[in-house]
Amino acid sequence: MNQSWQPSASIETLRKRAALLHQIRVFFAQRKVLEVETPALSSHTITDPYLEAMHTLHTQVGAFTSSKLYLQTSPEYAMKRLLAAGSGDIFQLCKAFRDDEVGRIHNPEFTILEWYRIGFSLQHLIDEVGSLLMATLKVEAVNQSSYSVLFERHLAFNPLEVDLPSLFEICAKLGLQDYVGSLRANLADDENTHASVLLKDSILQVLFSTHIESLIGIDYPTVVVDFPASQASLATLHENGRTANRFEVYYKGIELANGFDELTDAQSQHLRFAQDNQKRSVLGLSIKPIDMHFMAALFSGLPQCAGVALGVDRLLMLALQKNTIEEVMSFSQRNC
Repeated sequence: MNQSWQPSASIETLRKRAALLHQIRVFFAQRKVLEVETPALSSHTITDPYLEAMHTLHTQVGAFTSSKLYLQTSPEYAMKRLLAAGSGDIFQLCKAFRDDEVGRIHNPEFTILEWYRIGFSLQHLIDEVGSLLMATLKVEAVNQSSYSVLFERHLAFNPLEVDLPSLFEICAKLGLQDYVGSLRANLADDENTHASVLLKDSILQVLFSTHIESLIGIDYPTVVVDFPASQASLATLHENGRTANRFEVYYKGIELANGFDELTDAQSQHLRFAQDNQKRSVLGLSIKPIDMHFMAALFSGLPQCAGVALGVDRLLMLALQKNTIEEVMSFSQRNC
């Protein structure tokens, strides 16, 4: 008999999943952080050139035209509108959607935990993330390192100072010349500012994922800080202008969380969205409409805050020592 109807995870694992979600809610209740819900569908989406949102068409009864609605890649914009409206500290456990691969740690539909703390510095938020991870993963400590230090330690160069010709040479030594050649062929003239930034960021990201990720956070979760400014479109920048107030968390070579000292300046944010769309154009991707509801909230005044998004399926996979996120989801995309 066909058994494809069976859930991806065992019923016992789903009980443990429910216990984890309860533990997360208790964690925030103890800190008096409000749980909220925001829409999964929106008329706008992200401009990020490295992420693609899925969409659907909605036709109202009696209408002759359809409107495009996007499934949200995260609840960020709507949650920041709540912050601007005076919600105070908030968190959300919800489904998010990305037009991404299906694999060991990827599924187009996944569960995300996102929260925002008003008046928190980035380090305060990092410490709170560490407290949650120590409680849920049963680890004794959380380490911290900078993006540049990891490159210098594992690849012997400073990612903030390296130029493109040097990056090409490094990639050739590592056997990545075909990847770089393909990337350059898909971009406009390298003298173009956006093309050059995209090329450098793309190379750094592939070097990080292929030669650094698997080496960090092996025994304890590792928080990586001080990413290049060009890789943090929603974060404030350090005074040096080269690095951003952004962090990522890795455990056993898997990215778990991404956090920011949130950008509150509306004009700067609008400029960054426009720059994102210019990068999308260089990459041959569709231009995304800027979310003017979100922009209006920023103009009205977003309080200084720090926020983070964490992958719940990956967290549970690591906590239960499973090999894939399929094993902790009731139904993955493979059996939907």
